[in-house]
Amino acid sequence: MKLITAIVNKRDAGEVCRALSEAGFYFTKIATSGGFLRTGNVTLLLGTDDEKVDCAIEIIRKNSAQRVEAVPDVPHGNSVSYIPPAPVTVPVGGATVFVTDVCRYEKM
Repeated sequence: MKLITAIVNKRDAGEVCRALSEAGFYFTKIATSGGFLRTGNVTLLLGTDDEKVDCAIEIIRKNSAQRVEAVPDVPHGNSVSYIPPAPVTVPVGGATVFVTDVCRYEKM
């Protein structure tokens, strides 16, 4: 038994959840936010058999797209600037997936 923790961009979450449900996976969905861009994410917790892990990861991969977005640059230090900072492009989206062993599982 494995626990898959998938952090997915909120723009992709609907498609990822739909595809996982259609494939017969059960999951818990938690609204989260990232520490870098402070944008919305969804963290999915899936408990599944070892042999189904690759299938779940492939579904997540196919339904989460990485994009490049412009975000405002935040000035560093104590400098005060009257000129608005130029946007910086950063990759967003996609998914980060962790797979951990489950020592014990009980459904009550």
